[in-house]
Amino acid sequence: MGFKRLFAFPTVSAFASTAFAQETAQKAEEGVARWGVNMTQGVTEVSRTTYDLHMLIFWICVAIGIVVFGVMFYSMWRHRKSRGYQAAQFHESTLVELAWTIVPTLILIGMAIPATKTLYDIYDTKEADLDIMITGYQWKWKYDYLGSDVSFFSNLSTPHSQISNQQPKGDHYLLEVDEPLVVPVNKKIRFLITANDVIHAWWVPDLAVKKDAIPGFVNESWTRIDEPGIYRGQCAELCGKDHGFMPIVVKAVPEDEYHSWLNDRAEQAALIKELTNKTFTFDELYERGKKVYASTCAACHQPNGQGVPGTFPAIAGSKVATGGMEGHMSMVVNGSPKNPAMQAFGAQLNEVDLAAVITYQRNAFGNNMGDTVQPIDILNFKNK
Repeated sequence: MGFKRLFAFPTVSAFASTAFAQETAQKAEEGVARWGVNMTQGVTEVSRTTYDLHMLIFWICVAIGIVVFGVMFYSMWRHRKSRGYQAAQFHESTLVELAWTIVPTLILIGMAIPATKTLYDIYDTKEADLDIMITGYQWKWKYDYLGSDVSFFSNLSTPHSQISNQQPKGDHYLLEVDEPLVVPVNKKIRFLITANDVIHAWWVPDLAVKKDAIPGFVNESWTRIDEPGIYRGQCAELCGKDHGFMPIVVKAVPEDEYHSWLNDRAEQAALIKELTNKTFTFDELYERGKKVYASTCAACHQPNGQGVPGTFPAIAGSKVATGGMEGHMSMVVNGSPKNPAMQAFGAQLNEVDLAAVITYQRNAFGNNMGDTVQPIDILNFKNK
């Protein structure tokens, strides 16, 4: 996927206005035309300051290179042996030693002053308007809006048919998710970044944010986005076989739109708690479970439930999916003690989605067990 894909401004989501869509599309064309090997200037003050520092150091290095190699090549040409020059015989020169000590020192001081200021700004996470906990999982991101009940997972939404080359690649192939991180513009946002399993790295070039997500350790970073839009990134740490399937999408919106979205998500969280006590029909559980399976389970167990021989067991005909209900719930909720690749989804999915995906697994792929599990059953199992 070239670097240009990350540096360009992507198209907007369905929530944006037509005028905003046209403006962002124009930015996308400009981004594609940008020289792809350089850094992006980004959409934050820190990203632009970082870019300016990068260019300053770059041109200083260019100037040093021109001077050094210019003097070297001139000396070799002007004082070559064919012109009768003899090599000078001396062991030391106080003037030369002072020059090659003082000049580099002044250059380094001139580079250190703006670099120190930029680093200070990058690490200044105090007085944030919003705190978001980011947790890396294999292979997804979890976002917790601290101080509210809003929490969700962000999964790759590129269809498996594109990944397996059964359909043409989309415009944002491997850089699209089912749930983007929504943030307000013109607000200082502090990110608290950690991981649940292995080392990941949360990287969004347009925001100039790149921080390792380390299990048992919390890193800090921050951003203040000036322009509404959608900004894409990826996990920048080799975290396993599906490392390339762990994208990041940040949607920056005006403050009033952000608060409206946050209220909607809080209401959805409250509704999920209410639905825990509801008895769902078989069809309702099956259809919801099919969607959960596609976004959560299909990457390992494959869309057809056949798994990957020797790595990920098949769901079709498996002893777990066709065995006792409690054993199936334990495998999905608590994971497998024998196979670390089988994660514990008890904290990753809500009770409704857990009940739905278990019901789907027990009745899809020819398993046809004919039974269901309700959200209240999952809740009771967790409370044992």
